[in-house]
Amino acid sequence: MGQAAPQIELATSVGYLLKEASSALRSAMEAVLRPLGMSVTHYSCLELLAQRPGLSNSELARGAFVTRQSMNVLLQSLERDGLVTRPESPPSGRALPTELTAAGRRQLSAASAAVRGVEDRMKSGMTPEEQAQFRLLLASCVSALGSQPGAEIA
Repeated sequence: MGQAAPQIELATSVGYLLKEASSALRSAMEAVLRPLGMSVTHYSCLELLAQRPGLSNSELARGAFVTRQSMNVLLQSLERDGLVTRPESPPSGRALPTELTAAGRRQLSAASAAVRGVEDRMKSGMTPEEQAQFRLLLASCVSALGSQPGAEIA
């Protein structure tokens, strides 16, 4: 009989710890965004548009890690609430470029401050040097996995 493959020790598994950190971060972000009438996806969409105005539904969906259908529903809601604008018809092709309104920028400002507080709390046990190293290490992990065949996200 063959030996069973060694099991992963959850307490020392980097992947498991990253998932725990991700879940804790998302929960803390949802908690501070909820009183502002926002979700993490809502916030992510506004933040992406502030940094890259004119993104399409597909580009926003990829950036916020949701389906195009979910993003379309969110964009319709944001447009109805006066937080974003989209042209009636695409200027070229099929994509409708989306932009923040003044109201969207105001809502984003409040949300960004709340999220920054969560991130500051998450890093509060680290020195500035450790925080810089942490960012570099996470970026290195993303880069290493993104360069592997089959690592593309559909």
